Amino acid sequence: MSVKVQIPLPLRGLTGGLSEVEATGSSVREIIDDLEASCPGVRERLFRGDEELNRFVSIFIGGRDIRLLEGLETAVSEGDVITILPLAAGG
Repeated sequence: MSVKVQIPLPLRGLTGGLSEVEATGSSVREIIDDLEASCPGVRERLFRGDEELNRFVSIFIGGRDIRLLEGLETAVSEGDVITILPLAAGG
């Protein structure tokens, strides 16, 4: 199924400057795999290692953090909007 993925400014260099792209898959993991296929380098920027989402990156579906749902296995539905949000840290 196709969903819209909102791309934050730091990743737009990988999407040709696009702020929103379409991706297909039935879970967040599959969506990220599809993004990586069309925009190489996305996975490297989102993950720490092979399977762990970087702690400074949050992914939301319909305003809900996937960490509070099923993580990368969270199911997506046709027409969902996924937001990738880099978190700011500092002090």
